[in-house]
Amino acid sequence: MHIPLSKKQGIAIAAICGAGALLAALILGAAPAAPPAKAQPAAAAAEAHHDEEGKVELSAAQISAAGVGVAAAGPGRIASSVALPGEIRFNEDRTAHVVPRLAGVVDSVHADLGQLVKKGQVLAVIASTALSEQRSELLSAQRRLALARSTYEREHKLWQEKISAEQDYLQARQAMQEAEIAVRNAGQKLSALGADAGGNGPLNRYPIRAPFDGMVLEKHIALGEAVKEDANIFVISDLSTVWAEIAVPAKDLGTVRVGGRVTVKASAFDASAAGTITYVGALIGEQTRTAKARVTMANPAMAWRPGLFVSVDVVAGASDAAVTVAADAVQTVEGQPAVFLKVADGFQATPVTLGRSDGKLVEILKGLPAGANYAAAGSFVLKSELGKASAGHEH
Repeated sequence: MHIPLSKKQGIAIAAICGAGALLAALILGAAPAAPPAKAQPAAAAAEAHHDEEGKVELSAAQISAAGVGVAAAGPGRIASSVALPGEIRFNEDRTAHVVPRLAGVVDSVHADLGQLVKKGQVLAVIASTALSEQRSELLSAQRRLALARSTYEREHKLWQEKISAEQDYLQARQAMQEAEIAVRNAGQKLSALGADAGGNGPLNRYPIRAPFDGMVLEKHIALGEAVKEDANIFVISDLSTVWAEIAVPAKDLGTVRVGGRVTVKASAFDASAAGTITYVGALIGEQTRTAKARVTMANPAMAWRPGLFVSVDVVAGASDAAVTVAADAVQTVEGQPAVFLKVADGFQATPVTLGRSDGKLVEILKGLPAGANYAAAGSFVLKSELGKASAGHEH
C-alpha cells in the first residue's frame, strides 16, 4: 500500500538517516588499531643489545692496530710497602759555609746568588794585612834559606880541603836546616789559609775560592765591607745529590732499615725516583714521636729542590698472590673496577674485586680465574670504545 509522503516528512526521514550514518562512522573510528607487524622484532633486538652490554667487538686486525696486548692472569709476587711523609733537604755532606779565615776588607766580589761555581773558582778577593805579614814571613825565610845554603856549601868545601875547621862546617849545616824548617812552616801557614806565596802581585790580596762544584745559596758580602775571619760570607751546596728526610713512626721502625729500597714521589708534581736508605736515627723525638731516616738521591736535573714535600714508599716485603694482572689492565667501568676479558670476537668488561697492589701487579680476589686471557696493555682504548658505544645507544 503506497502512502504518499509530504515534502516535510521526506526531509525529516533524510536527516535521521544522515545522523545515523555519522554516528556509525564515529564508533568505527574509535576502535583500536591493530599493532604493526614489526613491533615484536624491534623489542627482541633491544633485548639482544642489552645482553651484549659491556662487550667491545674487535677483529684481530683491529686489536693489533689499537695496540691492545693480551696476557694470561696468573700467580705473582706482590711487594708490600709503607708510605711515609718526607721532605727534600740539602746534602749536608756537600754543603759548605765559606768563611774568609782572615780579617780584611772586601776588594772584589765575583759570585752571585744562584750562580753555579766550579771547584777552585774565585768567589771574592779580600785585602788582608795579616796575609801580607804571612807572605812577608815566607819571603824572608826563603831569603835566609838561600844565604844559609850558600854558606853551608862554602864551609863544606873548605872543610873537605882542610882549610876550615869542622865546627864551622857543622854550624853552617845547622843554620841551613833551621832555615829550611822556617820556610816549610811559613809555607804551611799560607797553605792552611788557602793562599799562595803571592808571586809578583800584591802581598795582601787574598782570593776566596769555592771548595767544590755547587750553587751559591747564600751571599753575605759586599764590596768595601770589612769582614772578620769567621764571618759566614757564602753558603755553597752541591745539588747533584740531595737528601729525602723521612719521619718514621715507632711502629714502622722494623720496616725502615739501612739499605732498604724506597721510591720517592713528589707531592707538587708527577715525578718519582728510586733510592736507598742510608741512615736511620736511633732516637725518637719527644714531640713528634718519630725517628728520622734519610735517603740519598741523585739530582742531575735539579728537579728535587730542597723544601719540597715528598711521599716515600718503603718496601716492607713481598708475598705470593694466586691471581694477578698488570696494574694498567684495571679500568673503572660504571663506577666499579673491571678487567677486559678476551672473548671470541673481542673483549668483555668483567667486574673484579681487587686485593693488594705494588704499582706493577694487582691481586684479583674475585671475578677472574687463573689462566684467563685479558687486555694487559691498551685497556684504556677498550674503555674508550665502550664509552662511545654506550653514548651511541643512549642517543
